[in-house]
Amino acid sequence: MKYIKLAEYDSSRLIYGCMRITGDNASQDRAKGKQAIQAALEAGYNHFDHADIYGGGESESLFGEILAQSPSLRDEMILTSKAGIRVGNMPNSGDPKCYDFSDAYLTQQVEGSLSRLNTDYLDLFLLHRPDYLFSAEQVAQTFNKLRVSGKVKHFGVSNFSPSQVALLQSVLDEPLLVNQVEINIHNINSFNDGTLDQCQQLGITPIAWCPLGGVVYPAWGNTFSKTDEARIENELAKQAQKYNCSPWQLILAWLLKHPANICPIIGSTTAERIHAATTALELNYSHEDWYRLLEARNGQELP
Repeated sequence: MKYIKLAEYDSSRLIYGCMRITGDNASQDRAKGKQAIQAALEAGYNHFDHADIYGGGESESLFGEILAQSPSLRDEMILTSKAGIRVGNMPNSGDPKCYDFSDAYLTQQVEGSLSRLNTDYLDLFLLHRPDYLFSAEQVAQTFNKLRVSGKVKHFGVSNFSPSQVALLQSVLDEPLLVNQVEINIHNINSFNDGTLDQCQQLGITPIAWCPLGGVVYPAWGNTFSKTDEARIENELAKQAQKYNCSPWQLILAWLLKHPANICPIIGSTTAERIHAATTALELNYSHEDWYRLLEARNGQELP
């Protein structure tokens, strides 16, 4: 494993994503989730990504069971959780699904995550998706209250545009540490919309969710044609042979190559794949091959 500086922490470059650790919440799925977390720890992952809505809260609860059994693990971990997506029919029947950055809601969700995770504090708390109606000043007050109370040490955002990051950062006393966005071979919006430029400029760490989208599984809102997929698959196969790895490991190397220091989220619950993902950190991936894959993705030579 390799590590990257994140405030006072040394965070694993690969982050373990806990969205699916409970599976269908059957006993065998929960047991597999615990084994996956143990495999991640053995492979050197020390940064674990959660959200209040993952598994309806069960993902955090399962992780909390592990911390209850082995409290000493907490000091070796960076725990991130997210909130701000309010599911439908909450708090009242008939309420729509919405985004909510109100002080009462965010505070309630942080406290719920702390209880489920069996911890007194979050190392990082992220706003999950931008609330179109959010007041930056109000969010800043909530962040300050959570920090002063000791419930949250640092803050970040998820799925924020550069302008939304700039707005929120303009009223904060401390820097936002991360912006968690979708980055994969299908979705390269962050390369062009200023997200990764801003991350480099402000020292924000970009965390890539769904990094294997378009390769291991269809990306969200997939627009690739069968021809696109075949062209990308062919280039990946060539490069995987060259670098003696699997195509999905090569995609991780492709993301890791970017100078913004992208940190991919690994969400597999298979121990072998959790370990194998670290191979991408060791690949000496070339500038030219990075562009060969981009050209295959685009289906045409760069202008």
